[in-house]
Parts: sequence; structure tokens; C-alpha cells
Amino acid sequence: MIIKWFGQSCFMITSENGTKVLTDPFKKMLGYKLPPQIDANIVSVSHNHSDHSNINAVKSNFVCINELGIFSKDVIEINGVGTFHDKVSGAKRGENTVYNFKIDGINICHCGDLGHILNSKQIEEIGKVDILLLPIGGSATIDAFDATEVMKQLNPTIVIPMHYRTKALGLPGYLLFGTVDKFISVSGLKAKEYEKLELNKANMKDYSGIAVLKYN
Repeated sequence: MIIKWFGQSCFMITSENGTKVLTDPFKKMLGYKLPPQIDANIVSVSHNHSDHSNINAVKSNFVCINELGIFSKDVIEINGVGTFHDKVSGAKRGENTVYNFKIDGINICHCGDLGHILNSKQIEEIGKVDILLLPIGGSATIDAFDATEVMKQLNPTIVIPMHYRTKALGLPGYLLFGTVDKFISVSGLKAKEYEKLELNKANMKDYSGIAVLKYN
């Protein structure tokens, strides 16, 4: 499979048979820009904030996954688990869905705008995680410290940070979000930078640790 980061919490995951899963597409409001032409078979939305739910950016026919439960599409299994966007059961920012996708025999967990450490029931519902797409920037999500705790709770082979400060975000990003370096330091794991991840079940362990995807 190929995993490409478009910025914020938006990834394109392309399976070996060419099925495309797009997570949390955003509107042009953050300094990030989506490609002018995006095609996907499945689009997941973790919550209805505009920087995570711009499904109109996708030009092809697709299935939108935006609720809890177990789904299957194009040989991809999807499990949506209820969480919150804050530490007060959604009182400030509402609900958030964590999605665990089984693609090419690999479990990829996208945390959306997770705002808290998981409880035992949520950990059980999420299940096995091989690759964790994890918000780390704080402010509207968990910060580097809580993200490290969630990482330990789910015990993935690979962690891909998201929702953190980058140059593309300019001054708003500087004011709102923490850096990926902070998370790397707190986690204690080795980190390596990639343009995109191209991996399979056989070589996944070669990428173990933190995989920082570049925003282009």
C-alpha cells in the first residue's frame, strides 16, 4: 500500500489493488492545499468540522463513512469507534470517530481529532493497530504527552504524526499547534522522514517507529 499525507488529518491510502481511501479532507483554510483533482473510493470523516469534512473535494463516486460501526467496502474492513474531541466528553468540541481500516492485511488506525486518552472499552473496540495516524499538536487535540500515552495504549508498529505545526500553516499554526519534534522527543522513539510510505505486511517492520510524512 501507499500512504500519502495531504496535511492536517488528511491522508490518501491506496491499497495494492488500487482502492483509494481518503481521510478527513479539508477546506482551503489552513495554508494546506488539496490536489486539484482527487479521486477516492472511500472517504472517511471523523467529525463535521470543516477542516475534516470537505467531501466535495472528491470528484469521483465514493462511499462516505461518517458514523460508528463496522463497514466493508472493496475488500476493506472499517471499524468506527466513538471518542471525543476534548477531555470533557464532548462538552467543548463534540464527538470524534476513530476509524480502524484493515487494508492489505494491515490495520491502520486514524484517530481524527482525538482529544483525550482512551479508556479500556475504546481500546478494546479499536482492536489491533499496526499503523497509527495520530494527532500530536495539542490545542484542539491531544498534545505530545497524551499522544505518547495513546501510542502506548494501542501499541502500533508505525506511528504517523498528524495535526501539528508546519510551515504551511504560517502564524496560525505557530500559535495553535506543537511541533513534531516535541512529540518525537517525548515518545523516545526513533523517527525518519518520508515523502510517502510504500509498504506491505512483509516489510512493515522495516519502517517501525515514527514515520514523519512530508507535506508537499
